Amino acid sequence: MDIKANLQAVKKSFINPNCKLIAVSKTKPIEALKEAYEAGIRDFGENKVQEIQWKQLEMPEDTKWHMIGHLQSNKVKYIASFIHLIHGVDSFKLLKEINKQGNKADRVISVLLQIHISEEESKFGFDHAELDEMIADPEFLALTHVKIIGLMGMATFTDNQDQVRKEFRGLKGLFEALKSKTLPDFVQLEEISMGMSGDYLIAQEEGSTMVRIGSSIFGAR
Repeated sequence: MDIKANLQAVKKSFINPNCKLIAVSKTKPIEALKEAYEAGIRDFGENKVQEIQWKQLEMPEDTKWHMIGHLQSNKVKYIASFIHLIHGVDSFKLLKEINKQGNKADRVISVLLQIHISEEESKFGFDHAELDEMIADPEFLALTHVKIIGLMGMATFTDNQDQVRKEFRGLKGLFEALKSKTLPDFVQLEEISMGMSGDYLIAQEEGSTMVRIGSSIFGAR
């Protein structure tokens, strides 16, 4: 497995060279992460709190950790002091807990709001009504230790590229609609995290600024 060569191939294929690459390192041994680090990667995506905790101790200090999996509210406290970005904020309850733990850790934690864009029931995320409801809530305006820097969405797991494209396009449309609203200062929409190993090129064509790629870099699990 030549991680450096894989990385170069992935980067070369990018339609948008400015799109951020998050190397999805979940379940991968620390040696593989170090190899990717040596090849220039600084952003690593993990989906389990326990795993991100011990890996964080093993990797250089300038490694940026991205929580990309479903995060339970009771686990936020374990990563609040060092997490770079939480991708999957899928409920107001979770956002409030991140704000609380950010306050305790004396830092503002950057997050993405996860939007349910797929036709699969199993995926997490806000629907449009829930999002509007949260934004209108007085408790939302009172948040002090979170910074919402964008949206995240996961397309339906399907070979139908038209459907995937439609879902990504819908997320981009919502992103633009939100940007045109008057929102609190802690909402600074810059990133659209969409696209993984199988669909990142479509995602980039539809406006993704951040892709999460694992198997094309580290090989299949």
